[in-house]
Amino acid sequence: MVMTMDDVDRFEAFRPRLEAVAYRLLGSASEAEDAVQETFLRWQGADTGRIEVPEAWLTKVLTNLCLNQLTSARARRETYVGQWLPEPLLAGDRMLGPADTAEQRESVSYAVLVLLERLSPNERAVYVLREAFDYPHREIAEILDITEASSQQIFHRAKKHVADGRARRTEIDEAAARRIIDEFLAAAASGRTEPLVQLLTGDAVAVGDGGGKVPARARAFEGALAVAKFMRGLFKPSAAKRALVGGSPDVYAWTANGDPALVVVVDGRVIGVMCLEIAADGIAAFRNQVNPDKLERATRLWAAGDHGEPLLTVF
Repeated sequence: MVMTMDDVDRFEAFRPRLEAVAYRLLGSASEAEDAVQETFLRWQGADTGRIEVPEAWLTKVLTNLCLNQLTSARARRETYVGQWLPEPLLAGDRMLGPADTAEQRESVSYAVLVLLERLSPNERAVYVLREAFDYPHREIAEILDITEASSQQIFHRAKKHVADGRARRTEIDEAAARRIIDEFLAAAASGRTEPLVQLLTGDAVAVGDGGGKVPARARAFEGALAVAKFMRGLFKPSAAKRALVGGSPDVYAWTANGDPALVVVVDGRVIGVMCLEIAADGIAAFRNQVNPDKLERATRLWAAGDHGEPLLTVF
């Protein structure tokens, strides 16, 4: 089929939504881009004049491409070196998608993306389409070739799995998030464990993803004391650390996936994004992405903006 400019324009108008769906399904911006591009190739080869609802057609094609990708990704992650964490998206990234409701904001939070890894591909697809994009179960059923009743059942099961795995997360405003980050950095830079313990929940965890390319512990640190000791050591100056990362990193307060985060930068290159999960009684989790392959998009976005002065220069 010959594609017209109108066909291209229709696809490009919907591309941001497709990217947002694919990212939530895959947890990887680069894989999401590939899935959207493959969807475009399918659109290019289709008889678009006979497609009554382009949005529905494109979403169905994209979702099924992502489901195939999720199936193969499960096998790959069994051999992944260390902990696997999603690719973080910094504030301003269009792939974050809609954030008008609490459900939409939570659906792209780093903590929820981690939990979505526990779901089956179909559970993940139903949860994302319903919770983040408010698709009715009738349309989800058509996209996944299941019954409407099955879609409802899968959604309730997936939502329960996510809720059962959630920490006591609370939404906080920007000023409160900045205050918590300032307190954390002051405690971490003090070289003392006690101030850090006081900022953490008793069951706090710290997880790092180095992908086998950057040193990161294979297992999570669990409990306030263990996490505090790890953070104290992480922020302790060291010539070996400077040599490892290529300089003295600047630390900025930012947001990633809608949550408070620390962005660590050396010579304009993002070398780490630490996402904080905040509960009513303290910091419940640190999820630190240091795999360079998963920080390329963050580096490009960071380079395009002005972020002011760093809060801290470490090492």
